Amino acid sequence: MRYIFDFDTMSNQTCHLLFATLLCICLSTSTLQAQEPHKADSAHVEKMQWFPDAKLGIFIHWGIYAVNGIDESWSFYNGYISHQDYVKQAEGFTADRYKPEEWAKLIKKSGAKYAVITSKHHDGFALWDSQYGDFNANDHTPAGKDVLSPFVKALKKEKLKLGIYYSLPDWSSDLYTHFTQQEKRFKIEEDPQRWADFQQYYQSQLGELKSRYQQDLWWFDGDWEHSAEEWQAAKIREMLLNGQPQTIINSRLRGHGDYATPEQGVPMRQPENPYWELCLTMNDSWGFQPNDKNYKSANQIIRIFIDCLRIGGNLLLNIGPKADGTIPLEQVERLHELGRWTQKHQEAIYGSRAGISTDYYYGPSTLSKDRKTQYL
Repeated sequence: MRYIFDFDTMSNQTCHLLFATLLCICLSTSTLQAQEPHKADSAHVEKMQWFPDAKLGIFIHWGIYAVNGIDESWSFYNGYISHQDYVKQAEGFTADRYKPEEWAKLIKKSGAKYAVITSKHHDGFALWDSQYGDFNANDHTPAGKDVLSPFVKALKKEKLKLGIYYSLPDWSSDLYTHFTQQEKRFKIEEDPQRWADFQQYYQSQLGELKSRYQQDLWWFDGDWEHSAEEWQAAKIREMLLNGQPQTIINSRLRGHGDYATPEQGVPMRQPENPYWELCLTMNDSWGFQPNDKNYKSANQIIRIFIDCLRIGGNLLLNIGPKADGTIPLEQVERLHELGRWTQKHQEAIYGSRAGISTDYYYGPSTLSKDRKTQYL
């Protein structure tokens, strides 16, 4: 452990108290070192290494929902608007001011080490020119192009890790069971062939994404609507890791993932899974919503990030670009502020591990990877 104190300005009583406190900390740290569990085999630990070292990622929710500035997918699923009106938003998805290189540079400047982008949300709209279905940016919008690939290229140029978000449900597909909260298309047991056709469809899209982008991370969502057996989760994991064994997968694949994904709130205590990530919005919305001005301040975001760090987790901070491809100024400003802070404190952030208990130090802390240095 390394500490810096000015003993010349302390009274004898304060020095004795400080000595006792440091003794407790050292004993506690020794206990932590001795009891640190090995949750998985060495190959798994090795493949996961970059993730707990990275600490900060940027989440990107971009889709046709940015046109009207409404909730992504849920707005039609919950009956806020009709599916027909929701899909019409595609007519306004222009991406005419989209500069993926600037996105990637901004993400890097924030101090993030990886980014996760929504290739397809629950509405089924794909950002890439998929061969499976035509509800995508290339075939169904005035953008008239694949908008995912340029971002992937720009991100890799900045040497940042790539995460691909993919929604398992596709509420717009006639092959899928669920349509809206009030309307279900069919039950699997009543039409197993239709469900088999959907499995083939979505697994083909996953294979397409895998072969094109060689992503470092898969970020699944929506697994709650079906069982692991119905999704064929074990098969999916095997397929995604075949030839790319270093890829990591989030927890939303019905028990077949590598790390936990709490959402919108820092866990009260350290999760059981040693690898975890808090996904968090800057305001109250994932996608761009011009009426949502309830932004967290840069200081609030930093405090939340610190809370993640102190119990050994990552922060995946969300941005929601507009339909024209620009990022709202409020979000850009906060990423710049975050970048200034991460640059100043990088030694205490990257590669760090969870700090000591608040029983010994009533405040946030982290430990260096070798557990010899503590940052308060």
